[in-house]
Amino acid sequence: MKSLVPHLRDKKSAAATLGRPLRRHLGEKVIEAGLFLAAFSAVAVTLAIIVILVKESIPFFAHVPLGDFLTDRQWTPLFDDAHFGILPLLAGTMTTTAVAVGVAIPLGLIIATYLSEFATPRVRELVKPILELLGAVPTVVFGYFALVMVTPLLQKLYPELPGFNMLAAGLVMGLMIIPTVSSVSEDAMRAVPMQLREGAYAMGATRLRTAITVVMPAAFSGLAAAFILGISRAVGETMIVAIAAG
Repeated sequence: MKSLVPHLRDKKSAAATLGRPLRRHLGEKVIEAGLFLAAFSAVAVTLAIIVILVKESIPFFAHVPLGDFLTDRQWTPLFDDAHFGILPLLAGTMTTTAVAVGVAIPLGLIIATYLSEFATPRVRELVKPILELLGAVPTVVFGYFALVMVTPLLQKLYPELPGFNMLAAGLVMGLMIIPTVSSVSEDAMRAVPMQLREGAYAMGATRLRTAITVVMPAAFSGLAAAFILGISRAVGETMIVAIAAG
């Protein structure tokens, strides 16, 4: 009997050893299936949105010719003589986006350069979370800020400016996307290797010259991503434009 005990123990250990790869393989399959479902869900939702938009637009284009939709300069769907031209909507979107980008990209890049190249670690640790927190402010707050605060200030400078205008909406949209542009740009500039900066300093370059001629070109892909994120958020913004521009 005593001689059988080690033999049984060897069998149990061998079975346990064989069972571990099986459990690991099963776990990997479950994780793989979960990841596939997550990826498939994202694609399926996007495709569902496209299908619904196409399906719902078919009755619309049955009553409104596509040529009128693309070329008409009026958008008056509630009038008796209804017009459904998309040009005014595109023009308004492009105008407010241009104003917002003109505000956000220069200021965001300046803030990112300061935080990356000039700010002390303590200042960076204080300012960066505040910037990221500002990016989470609801857009309806920015919209009413544009209507109640910015528009009256602009009307003092330009008395003929109407109460609902695209200038106020564009300026406040620019303020809204500054945190996105500055935060992503700062991350990209901080990722540039310190050796590049040290080489520029060794050649006698100042911090500002190093930031402009060395760091920014090296971080170009990250800066481009920051600008694209900011522009896409400005293009997709509706609440500020609806409140401030009417």
